[in-house]
Amino acid sequence: MSTRILRLANPKTRRETGLDYVIGAMNLQTPFGTKQIKEQKPFFPGQEEALEEELDRIERMVETAAANKSDIGVLQETFMMMKDNTFTIERTEHSVLSVVEIFELKNLMLLMEKVRTLSTKIDLPAEYVPDTVNELLDILDPSGDRLNTFYIYDSFSEKLAELRREKRNMEREIRSRQKALRNEIKEKHGLSLTPKFDITVSKSDSAGIKMIEEIADLSKSDEDYMSVTYTLVPDDEVRQLMLKLDDLTADIEEEELVVRERLSKEIHKHSALLLENCDRIGRLDIILAKALYAAAHSCVKPEIVKEHIVEFEDGRHLQVEEIIKKKGGEYCPVSISLADGVTCITGANMGGKTVSLKLVGMVAILAQYGYFVPCSRAKVGLSNFMQILIGDSQSIERGLSSFGSEMEELKEIIDNSKDRSLLLIDEIASGTNPVEGLALTKSIVDYLKHQTIISLITTHFETVTEDKDVVNMQVTGLANVDFEKLNREIRYANRRERINIIQKYMDYRLQRVDNATQIPKDALNIAKMLGIDNSIIEKAKQYIV
Repeated sequence: MSTRILRLANPKTRRETGLDYVIGAMNLQTPFGTKQIKEQKPFFPGQEEALEEELDRIERMVETAAANKSDIGVLQETFMMMKDNTFTIERTEHSVLSVVEIFELKNLMLLMEKVRTLSTKIDLPAEYVPDTVNELLDILDPSGDRLNTFYIYDSFSEKLAELRREKRNMEREIRSRQKALRNEIKEKHGLSLTPKFDITVSKSDSAGIKMIEEIADLSKSDEDYMSVTYTLVPDDEVRQLMLKLDDLTADIEEEELVVRERLSKEIHKHSALLLENCDRIGRLDIILAKALYAAAHSCVKPEIVKEHIVEFEDGRHLQVEEIIKKKGGEYCPVSISLADGVTCITGANMGGKTVSLKLVGMVAILAQYGYFVPCSRAKVGLSNFMQILIGDSQSIERGLSSFGSEMEELKEIIDNSKDRSLLLIDEIASGTNPVEGLALTKSIVDYLKHQTIISLITTHFETVTEDKDVVNMQVTGLANVDFEKLNREIRYANRRERINIIQKYMDYRLQRVDNATQIPKDALNIAKMLGIDNSIIEKAKQYIV
């Protein structure tokens, strides 16, 4: 029997609620943190204590970062220089590393020591502080210089040192013999060879070329359309020395391989320590990024409770807030309190119903993944399942209508919903005829209100909220607006300006509505302000019961 893997939310829900946006906006610096964040798991009911511990860690890190801004900046700069060498570390079990690979690991270890020093200075929790790697660094860096370089030093092997001395002596002997040959050519023929023991002659100098080609100690080594290059030919003595030098070079390479093999084995002995340090640095990168993001965006620690609720005050959808601020606007915070049962949000388009729906999802899912939330206060009970049902262009691209896409997702919701689920449904059945749409919406509400599920639904079908078991939240909208002032401001504005002006006056806060007479008809007000003929507006009012 296979064990079912728990999944809190599908990729679309993570995207639409803004979880992916927040993760992408966090300033992760290390490859280890970036990898770990992709593998992060949410906390489920029963794991409240573990979640609270994670939130406490973020809270302490917020305080630590505020008190140590300079050192935190240096720490992040150090993070930025790190590469993911975990595969290289793992390879040491069966492979011999190259000089470049050993250099990169040495550099990583130097950075680990720097992180360790900074972490100790800042007094970070031990769970994030890398263990010292000085013992291994002493092996890779026998001189103790701790420079960001690596070379297979003579001190690694007496045999290697001796072979290299022989090679240097032989190279000097070869060069000395070549200099003597060069001097002989100069004395006999008046030709001056370069320090590389060659000479280049223009093709137009036919006499010079003829003379050089008659010299046995020179041979043609290169030629182009303008010139010919001749190089000194080694004599028998030099040739013998060069053959010995080739053998010596092979011996050196073989001994360097022995050294690299030994160093690779030493690195492997410390591989568990190195990998653990990479893991700690990744976790430090994440917790620091969470803390800095929370501080920069005025997020707070949510209160985690056992009961299944989502409550918050002055909530802000971070992605929407960023867009509004870039346009010079001001975000209108929203407060809401949800428990098991059905809550409907009603109101005209432009009223921010969908944003409020996504905001609920953002607060709930951020809390459940161990993040601070964008509110002044929040109280969250963990869910077993979350899903948002909202327009999906991808499904339409696959050939499904908007209604077909909704029904496909609705089936997934019904199939996967269980005790302690959070369902966010945006304008269900708006893609079909109103009669069937209303009937389907009412039926869905009837089904959900009997489940131990928090269901938040935005809808234009206000009669759905006549059910006494359904909570109706209404977007305040233009209910408290001075329409004379608004009309004066909008009278001479163009089309785009009118919409922006209306949005400026729109109050996106939610208020509980207990009867239909309390529901303002913002759709007619907006239509009128945007220039729809007054006779049409008045006639529409007659149809409103």
